[in-house]
Amino acid sequence: MSGIIEQKKQLVEEIADKFRNCQTAVVVDYRGLDVSEVTELRKQLREAGVEFKVYKNTMVRRAIESVELNELSEVLTGPNAIAFSEDVVAPARILNNFSKEHEALELKGGIIEGNVASLDQIKELADLPNYEGMVSMLLSVLQAPVRNLAYATKAVAEQKEEQGA
Repeated sequence: MSGIIEQKKQLVEEIADKFRNCQTAVVVDYRGLDVSEVTELRKQLREAGVEFKVYKNTMVRRAIESVELNELSEVLTGPNAIAFSEDVVAPARILNNFSKEHEALELKGGIIEGNVASLDQIKELADLPNYEGMVSMLLSVLQAPVRNLAYATKAVAEQKEEQGA
């Protein structure tokens, strides 16, 4: 009997560590997805470095109590899976996009950078670009003044050429 209790304690600690160490965790209800849909979802998440786990709600509740994220227990009803990731945006984006094509997947809430997040916050996060997207947006913002200066310089040079001709 004590072996089972020890295993449960270890599992609770493992789940608590995942919540402590992830940037984002998203809780979903996946009932209604068929095996091929779940396989496809797992593949997309795995390719983005997202860990997708199914745990008993009682174990997750104990884990979130130990990391003081108790408000998350409100969404822990029915069969759930949790996507854990070091990437802040990836799990929210992948799960949200997948849910648009597969209505059976229901996003419920989660954790963003150590704070309990609502469904709306998860969906807002899903709309953000990934890291590469943010870098390219930043670069285009930084390049804009240089590009504008180049256009202005070229226009002045062309104007002078026309006047001199």
